[in-house]
Amino acid sequence: MALQLGVDTGGTFTDFVLYDEGAQKLAAWKVLSTPGDPAAAVIDGLRRIDDVARVDILRLGTTVATNALLERRGAVVAYIATRGFRDVPFIQRGNRRFHYDLTWVKPKPFCRRRHAYEIGERIDSAGRIVQPLDEAEVRALARRLAAEGEVEAVAVNLLFSFLRPDHELRVREIFAAEAPQLPVSLASELDPKWKEDQRATTAIADAFIKPVVGRQLGDLERRLRAAGLAGRTGLIKSNGSETTVAAAAAAPIHLAVSGPTGGVVASRQLARLKRLDNVVTLDIGGTSTDVSTIIAGSEKVTTDFELEFGVPLRVPMIDIRTIGAGGGSIAYLDKVGVLQVGPRSAGAQPGPACYGFGGEEPTVTDANLVLGRIAADNFLGGAMRLDVGRAERAVATLADPLGWSLEKAALAIVRIADNAVVGALRAVLVEQGHDPRSFALVAFGGAGPLHICNLMREANIPQGIVPNHPGQFSAYGFTMTDARTDRHRSVLLSSARFDAARANAVMTALVDSAVGDLKAQGYGDRPTVIRALDMRYLGQNYELEVVIDFDRFTPETIEGLWQSFHERFARRYQFSLPGATVEIVDMKCTAICEAPHPTAPELAPGDGMPAARAVRRVVFAEGARDTPIYDRGDLRAGQAITGPAVVEEDASATVLAPGARLEVDRWGNLCITL
Repeated sequence: MALQLGVDTGGTFTDFVLYDEGAQKLAAWKVLSTPGDPAAAVIDGLRRIDDVARVDILRLGTTVATNALLERRGAVVAYIATRGFRDVPFIQRGNRRFHYDLTWVKPKPFCRRRHAYEIGERIDSAGRIVQPLDEAEVRALARRLAAEGEVEAVAVNLLFSFLRPDHELRVREIFAAEAPQLPVSLASELDPKWKEDQRATTAIADAFIKPVVGRQLGDLERRLRAAGLAGRTGLIKSNGSETTVAAAAAAPIHLAVSGPTGGVVASRQLARLKRLDNVVTLDIGGTSTDVSTIIAGSEKVTTDFELEFGVPLRVPMIDIRTIGAGGGSIAYLDKVGVLQVGPRSAGAQPGPACYGFGGEEPTVTDANLVLGRIAADNFLGGAMRLDVGRAERAVATLADPLGWSLEKAALAIVRIADNAVVGALRAVLVEQGHDPRSFALVAFGGAGPLHICNLMREANIPQGIVPNHPGQFSAYGFTMTDARTDRHRSVLLSSARFDAARANAVMTALVDSAVGDLKAQGYGDRPTVIRALDMRYLGQNYELEVVIDFDRFTPETIEGLWQSFHERFARRYQFSLPGATVEIVDMKCTAICEAPHPTAPELAPGDGMPAARAVRRVVFAEGARDTPIYDRGDLRAGQAITGPAVVEEDASATVLAPGARLEVDRWGNLCITL
């Protein structure tokens, strides 16, 4: 039988999960990431597979697009706009990151102003052509850019192209004829929604990384073939779905937040398996922490994302909040002697001090080692031995100036890191109107299980779950991803003036485009189609999503639509305005082709208390305790442990606080209550 392989390239480790369909077994492992050449770690990890040719599909969460954007390592971009609007990406928006900081400078766009060009054309707010496209001017510009040889990619953002993309499509045709070496990114395809700044930035960012990502993906595919991989390679998009290498290279902006989505997808499947309505996911890795929510069995997909303040990337992606807190986060004393942790990370090179790769600054991993929560001789299943002495010397650089003991300093490092994560959890729960007491916390990543009890207590979350293979849980999620295409378009209709013919035409076009995209990539022509509208009361600034269960706008369905919005609004805000005008800002369509998912194997039942493998001194907030150490591989379904305890496995360790209770469910997940 064929094998499915999920690979997650992280900042510190690259994770692998291999699913054998015939044996219905999972295998998981890690290798150190190679930031300078991410593909090298992937190839290194493939060597653990006896017969790579048996791998039917490899699904890869990649950071190539993210890194190119963060490091601003991309192409020279030419920006083409309607005459009079070339400065939109440079003016940006009126809001400021810091209201009273007179020294704050807006972030630079991904193109220079001298590479911004204007062309003659105009489409109005109703989608009517006011001024035809000056094709001679576009042709001359294409020839000029090709002759000069400085520009490497082109971004096109014409006024109201989201209503009528004719002119943008024609610009691309002309460039294909006159300058075929220049890839072209169209705002009308990447972000067909209103608000010029966001559309401009998204199109420019896509053009900026397109040559770089295209080269790296091509190189990766060649190296995978050379390593013996004969099956299909799928890349994970920011919306948590799979796409082909060719499609990803054509629109690389969809890979901007690729890696963290795997854990959310796997958590969604876990929530359905355990019949949990609401889940908050917690992925603590070596460099960062990612949190997200699953409400009523579904993750939230958004287009509201900023790479940094003032740099919006408006493409469909799972709503994940990321902060710079992880096992490799560096602790330090600031200018006034206050202890701080992160966001700077030791990464894979040099890594935490205890890795012995040359790092000398104290990190959260070093602090957990000093506290006894990590075993020096059982890290990565014993494949990598940690240096306790180096960790203690690193933590001492903070403890000595403060007059603290090593353990007090290490506890402080962990507590500060936990507080930062609690802030992220509250941002996706309390700030969104959700009660944390109605959620279960699914903790994964190498460091998530280490901190789960502290975070449950601080965030007031009553139930916690450490899934199987938490250290490679995102890679596990990649084996469960489906092929998915999201389409959206601004329409600006209202209950006062609703054009049913136009609404039907737009929705039909969105559905045809989404289904056609999946079919073109070879994923089948019978996907599940979900239709939705972003709606608001007239005069509001923010919209609510309303999923619709009909495929045509008729007098009956239109009347029910307004009522559905009033009810949705009342559920969210506890009131509604039945007589007020309702606006439809955006129409959205999602097409999904489900792929075969790994079957969760059940664990053999066990009797009585499991036997501890050893006893080790572990420091908790309540003090140091002689703590029983369990091997997760020895646990059986139905067995329970009362803290303090540590449950160790190859890529992580679950720290059970004093008084907390852990029970193993039928699938081997560790279910924790305080």
